[in-house]
Amino acid sequence: MNRTHAIATLFCAVLGLSSGAAAAEQPAKADLSNETVGAEPKSFLSVVGVWRIEAENGKNVLTVDGRQWKEGQSSAGLAEKARALYGERYAEFLDRVQAYAYFPYAVFKDVQDFRNGEIIARFEGLSGRIDQGAGILFNLKPNGDYLTIRANCLENNLVLWKFEKGKRSSVKWVRNTPTATRQWHELKVRIAGTKVEGYLDGKLYLEHTLPEPVSGRIGLWSKADSHMYFADFAAIPAD
Repeated sequence: MNRTHAIATLFCAVLGLSSGAAAAEQPAKADLSNETVGAEPKSFLSVVGVWRIEAENGKNVLTVDGRQWKEGQSSAGLAEKARALYGERYAEFLDRVQAYAYFPYAVFKDVQDFRNGEIIARFEGLSGRIDQGAGILFNLKPNGDYLTIRANCLENNLVLWKFEKGKRSSVKWVRNTPTATRQWHELKVRIAGTKVEGYLDGKLYLEHTLPEPVSGRIGLWSKADSHMYFADFAAIPAD
């Protein structure tokens, strides 16, 4: 263990946090193998929507089930989850989420502040007449603002969205990105300061430069009636 990591570990111990939660410079992967099938995930905090663990071909996966969710419905126990994410600032986050619970998302617990590197997730679209959206959420702030790059099995496009002050707007839109339903795909976001890249199945499709560097919590995102599987979520900080 190097000196920086040792200090971070001590700092976390004082605050009662896990070393992985504060040490954004360490790779982190969501381990679903010991999660309880049918229950909410423990490695993610479901903020909006219905998220649970399911088994698929003998492997645990994280499911977002838009068939059971209504727009404006935050997840159960949101106040406690908001407090776990943002401590004394939880009220600001809670108020914003409850006022604008338009899009399902779940926050990865083990990374507090991701700035540079890669975030990866595999996904499969199961159903959804309106949407089959799978996104990586990043730059999540205590006030509820965030960014997400999402793929869509119905639309075959890749979009960088911004959610700010309760309103969603598109930042960059790329069409003709083949994303077949009922097949597994890999979505990857690469971040370097203000530069953001979006990859689908190993191919770079989206590039954009933001007005400010990325920082904040990360997770998974979806939309409307999307019924999706997620697996192999990982955050790999840059060297």
